[in-house]
Amino acid sequence: MDTQPVLTHQKPKQMQGASPGQKSKQSWNIKAMNNPYNPQNRPVLQDNYGIQLPLIEDRRQHKPSSSKVVRGSTVEPLAVLPKANRVDPQLVPPPISEDDARQGILSLIQRGLIPPAAELTLDPSPVRHRMAPLHDPIDRDKGKGQQNISDGVFNLASVKLDIASKTTNSSVSSVDKVSARDSPPMEKRARSGRRGSAPLKTPVQTKAFEMPLQPLPPPTTPASGDFKASNYRFAIQHGRVREMAADFLAFKQHYCLSWGSIVSMLKHLERMLTEYAVPVAFINGDKLADLALELELDNRPSIDELLVVIVNREDVEALMKRPGRRYMGINGDHVAATKIQATWRRYVERKNYLEFRRLRWASGVIAITWIMNVKIAQVRKQLKRTRADELESFRRRTKTFCTQWNRIKYSKRVLIHVPSLGYAQPIRDSIKDFGIRQNTQMSRLCDLKDPNVDVIYISPVPVNDETIQYYGKLLGLKAAIDTGNVQDHIDFSERYKIIVPEAVKSFPTHRMCLATHLKYSTKALRRIKSLIKGRDAYIVPGMVHKDDLSVASILDLPMLCTEPDIAHLYSSKSGSKRVFSSANVVIPPSEYDIYSMSQLYESLSQLVTENLDVRTWLFKLDEEFDGRGIAYCHVTDHLKCYAWAAKEAKRYGDKWSKKWAQEPAFMKIQTEVPDILENYATPVKTKVYPTWETFLDAFLSKGGVIEACPPTDNVTALTVDMLIEPNGKISILSLGDQIHAETEYGCWGLSVPQSSVDSSQLNDACHRIGEACKARAVIGHFSVDFVTFIDPKTEDQSLWAVDLTMTYSDTLATFKLLQFVTNGKLDPVNHVFDIPPPKKETKRRRPKAKMMEEELPPITNRFAVLSSKLHHTNLAVVHYSVFFQMCRAHGIGYDIKEKQGTVFTLIDSFNRENLGMITVADSLQGALTTFSRNLSVIHQEISAPNMQGNTNFKAVIDDVDGILGTTSENAEEQEKAKDGSQHME
Repeated sequence: MDTQPVLTHQKPKQMQGASPGQKSKQSWNIKAMNNPYNPQNRPVLQDNYGIQLPLIEDRRQHKPSSSKVVRGSTVEPLAVLPKANRVDPQLVPPPISEDDARQGILSLIQRGLIPPAAELTLDPSPVRHRMAPLHDPIDRDKGKGQQNISDGVFNLASVKLDIASKTTNSSVSSVDKVSARDSPPMEKRARSGRRGSAPLKTPVQTKAFEMPLQPLPPPTTPASGDFKASNYRFAIQHGRVREMAADFLAFKQHYCLSWGSIVSMLKHLERMLTEYAVPVAFINGDKLADLALELELDNRPSIDELLVVIVNREDVEALMKRPGRRYMGINGDHVAATKIQATWRRYVERKNYLEFRRLRWASGVIAITWIMNVKIAQVRKQLKRTRADELESFRRRTKTFCTQWNRIKYSKRVLIHVPSLGYAQPIRDSIKDFGIRQNTQMSRLCDLKDPNVDVIYISPVPVNDETIQYYGKLLGLKAAIDTGNVQDHIDFSERYKIIVPEAVKSFPTHRMCLATHLKYSTKALRRIKSLIKGRDAYIVPGMVHKDDLSVASILDLPMLCTEPDIAHLYSSKSGSKRVFSSANVVIPPSEYDIYSMSQLYESLSQLVTENLDVRTWLFKLDEEFDGRGIAYCHVTDHLKCYAWAAKEAKRYGDKWSKKWAQEPAFMKIQTEVPDILENYATPVKTKVYPTWETFLDAFLSKGGVIEACPPTDNVTALTVDMLIEPNGKISILSLGDQIHAETEYGCWGLSVPQSSVDSSQLNDACHRIGEACKARAVIGHFSVDFVTFIDPKTEDQSLWAVDLTMTYSDTLATFKLLQFVTNGKLDPVNHVFDIPPPKKETKRRRPKAKMMEEELPPITNRFAVLSSKLHHTNLAVVHYSVFFQMCRAHGIGYDIKEKQGTVFTLIDSFNRENLGMITVADSLQGALTTFSRNLSVIHQEISAPNMQGNTNFKAVIDDVDGILGTTSENAEEQEKAKDGSQHME
């Protein structure tokens, strides 16, 4: 028969542990038992433990709550020192009441009842002194050898741990051995150790984990100060709780009502100690219970929170912080492998992320750079189109201006003077006091001499009231100069305006030219438009810049100048050589457009070979001006083969100009030229180019010329200012001999008119140069520099054209002031400066007083010495009013009737270190003498022996004295020549 399986019903096993509701009730009961004032305290103890507690009355006073809110101060004010005592400290202080004394000494001092400086003595003193007891060190070790250990159970809370031991089983055996020993042998060893040299270490002196587990004295004398007596401390060995230990059972019995949360916390502790392979950890049961209540709802406590409940925390924490300790526990190899894999993955991912971030950053930089380049390219194209439009409109207005010039020239018009120096930015950066350098042409205001002209002067620097007042008085002398009557005066304030662009203050350190400042000054442009509205006007610039075209386009006005590119091209040294060559004027032996070192050596060697009589050779930068970019070298003085080359030239005679005759000398000279230049070439302006190397770098990068210096020491330089009017008329405006102060290669001033060369010869050269410029579409102002000397070979006077500048020069502006104060005119044919004869005074004379002899005609010729580059740092300490009083005291002034004397031009309104001066006399010697005397007097008045200052006065005086000596010699020779001709007749 088939048997059927018997099915038995088993009762489900009840899960161990309290339910959540029971846990909550137990927790509530524990809280009620811990609070004796809880109304459920007595019932809970009676129901659960059968303890009947006595009734304790609640002595705490329960004040009835009041619904009213008490406002204001509830504390009575304390007494303070009366006002009379605070005003007069000598009064007797008020007595201190008992209530005030209860507040304390500090309160009495703060309220002023006790003076702050009072000396207080407390009787009796709060600090009492007594001798400290000293104990015998032998008594310290008594009782340490006796160990009372219960049967099988002992307290591990006072046991130190030896973490150096690899096994923990030996600790238990060591404890048994220690417990079997007797105390007398230990005392003997302790005494013998004190007698010896090295005492034995006691358990307190032994470091943590240096000795095995061993029992310590009873709880009343713990082995370490770190352990305090407690009934609820137990040990965890090798990550497991000794559940059968008496201390643990006592702890469990005490916290039986909240054991559920404590068990969870114990599991976390066991897991942590197992992971870090901690041999023994002693747990504070009270702290563990508190931690279990605090973290009952948290998922998992942190390591720091678990370490709080460990009594020997320092030892356990030091053990856990050891490198690699985490991997010495259970499954340490698996945890270490997981850590290695995670670290490697993190490293790889981090590396990939950093590479990705770098690529993203690079792509962003590339994108931004590309966008910026595109935008900059667009802006450049737009600026290029704007510049082209401005140039086209300039040409259109210039064409209209040329057709209407004959009408505008003789009609009412407004001249807008913009004395801008539109040189390249590196040149502007190297000019000291660039704004003052542009303001040296403030005498352009003297164009008011023409009654049809009104002037708007654009000032590159702010002008103070003192300067404006001076020029107002100077221009108001026009009527007195015309009539010769000092009392006559005209107010010209309505005919001229001085405007300072507001951008001058916005860009104080950018070294922008005046045209650029005016371009970005909307208020100044708006004012100019209102002043010229409905009137004929045109702009007279300085060195023209592209921003001058922008200003002209904004104002819709023509300009009396040529295009900026043409002006800068022919103002360069190489460009001027092209103009002079096409004009067929005599120029010194030279080579231009030099941009390489080999070209420099080859050109210089060829020039030296062809001109062996030239001692000094000059090197000039194309873009520089005013003698700044010049270097010189005395080549023949250092040329070893010079004597041989001179013999060869003499031997060949007229055939020396042939290349085949010069070839041997050229090769030898070319080998010596590099060393000569490197060792002996010297820049003229060492402040701009300190060494030959810096000058050579600029020379090769910007280009330049090599030019011969006249083969004589007596050389005179001349400057001629010319104008090509819009209708094509060429005229000479001023001319004079140069005065050199700091260097012989730079013009410091002029003596007007020139008297060094025949007028016809100079006029012919100027006319040719003017025609050559006119053929190149040049209009406006320009100046030409010449040098003249006596050729030592032919004994004839030579005239070389050396420089051309397409600008309104400083000398022309100062010459306009000379014309204004003298009412004179320059004869451009004979080079004579004449003034109108003075008006004769009609006086009645008696017949007897009539003179039979005829009166001599008045002298109408005038000579002048003018300069706008006077510099003296001591002038800054003298105001202009004091300066003019000083000049008046020394007889420095101007005679309106005689048209002779001294006139100043104010350039620097604030620093007052720069000045311009004109001296006028009826002879060149008189003008030079007056100029030299004025400088000497001014220097003596403003200088002291210990404060000479930086000045160029002394160099000017020396040069003027040399010119005076030359003119006196020439005058004596002319007189001798006249006397000889008269004797011959």
